[in-house]
Amino acid sequence: MDTGLAERFELERPRLRAVAYRLLGSLTDAEDAVQETWLRLSRTDPATVDNLDAWLTTVVARVSLNTLRSRAARREDPLDVRLPDPVVDTGADDPAHAAVLADSVGLALLVVLDTLSPAERLAFVLHDMFGVPFDEIGPLVDRSPAAARQLASRARRRVRGQAPTPDPDLTRQRAWWTPSSPPPATVTSTR
Repeated sequence: MDTGLAERFELERPRLRAVAYRLLGSLTDAEDAVQETWLRLSRTDPATVDNLDAWLTTVVARVSLNTLRSRAARREDPLDVRLPDPVVDTGADDPAHAAVLADSVGLALLVVLDTLSPAERLAFVLHDMFGVPFDEIGPLVDRSPAAARQLASRARRRVRGQAPTPDPDLTRQRAWWTPSSPPPATVTSTR
């Protein structure tokens, strides 16, 4: 394995983890998706990859989509409500970055995202949160770019219609995301 390629992958790891986490809502599953992406990259001839960033995003999105589909296929009546993991370790110690992350990806959004179909979730997250064009999203979900646009639009409507009202106290919201603070005593779901 080319050490330069490994170094580039490590530089992309936080972004890939963020993509996978926003799709999957689980730190463990996100790490697994990133690791699977690394394994696939290590088995690929680097000369065949024109744009490494796009290739990595595509692979982590496909791995995440497969995970979502397998979850949906084996979903039974849960004994309790499954909430997404509330913290993403981006590797950044910058408080401003942590505040932006906390504001952009709230626990409430992840709970709502869990109600979307895997294809809707992928189209919505990749386009609205990461700016991936529908021309690239369509093939990931085995649909045309127009159908991928429709999936994202449907997901947007569902997210707007189901999202719980966020706590207006940003200090309290950010405290939830601070690793040193204890989690709230109770967490309720909108399900």
